[in-house]
Amino acid sequence: MRLRPVLHLLGYLWFGLGLMMLLPIAVDLIYGGGVWDEFLMAAGVATFVGLAMTITTAGEPLRLRARQAFLVTGASWVTSGFVVAMPLIFAGVGDGPVDAIFEAFSGLTTTGATVLTNLESLPRAILFWRALLQWLGGIGVIVMAIAIFPFLGIGGMALFRTESSDKSEKVLPRTREIAVRIAGLYAFLSFTCAVVYWLGGMSGFDAITHAMTTVSTAGYSNYDASFAAFPQLSVHWIAVVFMILGALPFALYIQLMSRGDFRLVLTNPQVRSFFVFLVAIVGILTLWLMTNLEISAMEAATLAALNVTSVVTTTGYANSDYSAWGAFPFALFVLLMFVGGCTGSTAGGIKIYRHQVSGIILMAQLRRLLFPNAVVITQYDGKAITPQIVASINAFLTVAFGSILLITVALGAFGLDFVTAFSAAVTAVMNVGPGLGPEVGPASTFAGLPDGAKGLIAFAMVLGRLEFFTLLILLVPAFWRD
Repeated sequence: MRLRPVLHLLGYLWFGLGLMMLLPIAVDLIYGGGVWDEFLMAAGVATFVGLAMTITTAGEPLRLRARQAFLVTGASWVTSGFVVAMPLIFAGVGDGPVDAIFEAFSGLTTTGATVLTNLESLPRAILFWRALLQWLGGIGVIVMAIAIFPFLGIGGMALFRTESSDKSEKVLPRTREIAVRIAGLYAFLSFTCAVVYWLGGMSGFDAITHAMTTVSTAGYSNYDASFAAFPQLSVHWIAVVFMILGALPFALYIQLMSRGDFRLVLTNPQVRSFFVFLVAIVGILTLWLMTNLEISAMEAATLAALNVTSVVTTTGYANSDYSAWGAFPFALFVLLMFVGGCTGSTAGGIKIYRHQVSGIILMAQLRRLLFPNAVVITQYDGKAITPQIVASINAFLTVAFGSILLITVALGAFGLDFVTAFSAAVTAVMNVGPGLGPEVGPASTFAGLPDGAKGLIAFAMVLGRLEFFTLLILLVPAFWRD
């Protein structure tokens, strides 16, 4: 395989990340904190190495074939995690380099799990960098889901191909075109969210950083108490609205912008199911909280809406320790961690469409059992569900659940109890954020875990964010042969 175009793109990426490190320097000069020199050092290393790679590998047109697209996608996310961890390592964030790397990967993959405590005392440049990582990771996820994954046939994403042209030579040009349109929309949503947060009562700095981590459905907050630190209920409901907007298909937004027909939202099967599911679960949990915790309807609805939406969209915000609400909510939130948002959004998880397609396949199989001679046609949103798509989704679900079980066992080997190990594995692979229980739950952090467990969880975050196959295919010997 020719690696020159792969290294060339990685050079561009590292150079760009180095330039991004200049933004926290500006924040540090404005608010103080004394970490501008650490960011400047990291920026210098990243831009120098990135520029050197770009220059030494230049000289030919950039055309990526499918295998090169797999490699550059996987290498970009894995190497970027270490690049963006440099300023955190230099600044001594956490209890050592492993904590800094964990925080960087959690931010970049928009997982939102954290090992940091006393967030209010950290320099604002560090808080801004954490939020910026999640914002950059969010737009990267969208570009992958819309522009790359459908052409690579990952996890049934071929259902969402925007054109049927040859995938072997179209990945990079198509990515450029779509990324520009997404970037403008993503920036507009983020700006709007920041303004509304500010009008709702947040400070300017909190509004900007929380807007970045809300639209990206990522979940980093500037406070240990997350959204419980904000007494204004309006702020909680603003978060609910923009978490939902971040979890909707961005391709649908682009269609709305070009056609101006809002019926597209109502006719989209993913979006309809997503809204119906959210409303039903929030309603059920609201009634349960009112009945069992004896709280007002408004308080119960706020608690249910923010926490359910946060977990389903894999954001990671919390305004209460929902793992301590009782057996029913505890079990419910375990199930919600497997749901996910819509495809082509910033959300992680299994995704609504995979649940829908699995349901269609199940019903088709039941019909075949009832009527063996019948011709059963399976379609999703008017498109045929081919055997290749069925096999791809089945493989995705098998690898997802298999990964969770293996990581749970491995975390158990580090001495973690089952609830902590299982919920940490699920929240990492599904990119949800907080786990369950007293050690890694919504009211805790991952700081108390052994370094080996933190490293494994960081790997699980990347594995889940890339939907498994992008990394696993690199382990196949045939992948590297011409």
